[in-house]
Amino acid sequence: MNRYFLVIDAGTGSIRSIIFDTLGKQIAIAQYEWEHIAETDVYGSMGFDYVRGWELAKKCIRESIDRAKISAEDIVAVSASSMREGIVVYDDQKRELWAVANVDSRASAEVSFLKKNYPHLERENYAISGQTFALSAAPRLLWLKNNRPALYEKARYFTMISDWILFKLCGELASEPSNAGTAGAFSLKERKWNTREFEQCGLKDLFVPVKESGDVLGSVSTQASLETGLSLKTLVVMGGGDVQIGTAGLGSSHVGDAVVLGGSFWQQVVNIPSNGMLSDAMLLRVNPHVVRGMSQAEGITFFSGLVMRWFRNTFGCGKSYSELETIAASIPVGSYGVTPIFSDRMNYGEWIHASPSFIGLGLDESKYNVASMFRSLEENACIVSAINLENIKAFSGIAPTSITFASGASNGALWSQILADVTGIEVKVPVVKEATALGVAMACGIGSGIYKSFEEAGNEIVKIERIYEPSMANHAQYGEIKERWFKIYSKQMELVKEGILEPMWKAPGI
Repeated sequence: MNRYFLVIDAGTGSIRSIIFDTLGKQIAIAQYEWEHIAETDVYGSMGFDYVRGWELAKKCIRESIDRAKISAEDIVAVSASSMREGIVVYDDQKRELWAVANVDSRASAEVSFLKKNYPHLERENYAISGQTFALSAAPRLLWLKNNRPALYEKARYFTMISDWILFKLCGELASEPSNAGTAGAFSLKERKWNTREFEQCGLKDLFVPVKESGDVLGSVSTQASLETGLSLKTLVVMGGGDVQIGTAGLGSSHVGDAVVLGGSFWQQVVNIPSNGMLSDAMLLRVNPHVVRGMSQAEGITFFSGLVMRWFRNTFGCGKSYSELETIAASIPVGSYGVTPIFSDRMNYGEWIHASPSFIGLGLDESKYNVASMFRSLEENACIVSAINLENIKAFSGIAPTSITFASGASNGALWSQILADVTGIEVKVPVVKEATALGVAMACGIGSGIYKSFEEAGNEIVKIERIYEPSMANHAQYGEIKERWFKIYSKQMELVKEGILEPMWKAPGI
């Protein structure tokens, strides 16, 4: 009998259903874009439409099974991942009441209130959870209490969006550490809810049970079977947050493993022990990994992939990314001094970015052109990644010896080499670069007993396509360029703080 896993990946821009075999080979996929709609007169809001979302999820599931040309009986397990930070609130009958997507920033006033009236609270909770108020659940739920009191009065539970998908499939409410940890009210050490944070913020207990990634939550319910075509025998298995389960999907399951995910946003992730190790300056985020007993220090670089898309569409004259890389490869290290100002190195306690710009352009067309500007953007993303990795090393003492580079940016040979040169570390590019779904498939394999752990699944499934060794001569040059970039960025940030320029993005309450 053939056996398969069905994975649901609820991202910021779309929802996908992917079917894998037990060796991690993708068999079929169905995908639909969705939108998160701002509420009328609610600044910064990004609501999550759970009614429309479930309709699209059902459609994806049915279509992926049809395209795979398999029997639903052969799907042994289903699991899910989602954008982190997004939450769904339920009443005491487990009916959805209210939901927001990941970068919903409506709770700016609530964040400011908490910072002003409880000046030590954010730091105290960061010491437990590794999270600040910026995108966590407490300020958003406080917004609900202040602005939609009738809904808040009915509220009894909340989960993350991946948990909501699994609830729709089996009827059981639970959450797991890697995604729940981004809600803020969570203990890194104990891998369970920190209920005291809600008490301190004046919120009631809305917590659901915590299960680990790979744990079996139940089986597909009769209702879900009728709606999706899935078998009643299919197990419903706990999944994870997109970044954490994606790094597991890259085989990053040991302390010291480092991953750079080069997508719309870039994440720099290093596995560390779950011993409460944190950045004293609150520069970086620390999340529970899907691997038990392990956390992840994370730097986030805002909009790197989105900036590249904007540049390609605006200045690329119809060229593809690979064509732009080809012309950028002839530009020397440092891009003739062109310095992009887009995303800062991460400062989690004061999360704000300068106004977008290029500094150092000249009028010599042979130097200052699309090729040099494109290369400068690739260098800039790698420089910010290197700074975040250095800051992770500073507080954790962990210095990775190699980096696994994945997601869309890793398709670029030049970008992969620049990352190696800037960091001075070997860069490995895996065969499967979009690893979130593969990590969820591994969770399915653990829940169904095919694999014992993420480590075993990674050893069996993950393959490396290319390896890039750093040029230490280029690395020395990039050290000087990095210092120059930091000085320029700091000056540009002063204009934002003086109110002369608008920031590219700022966290609620800043």
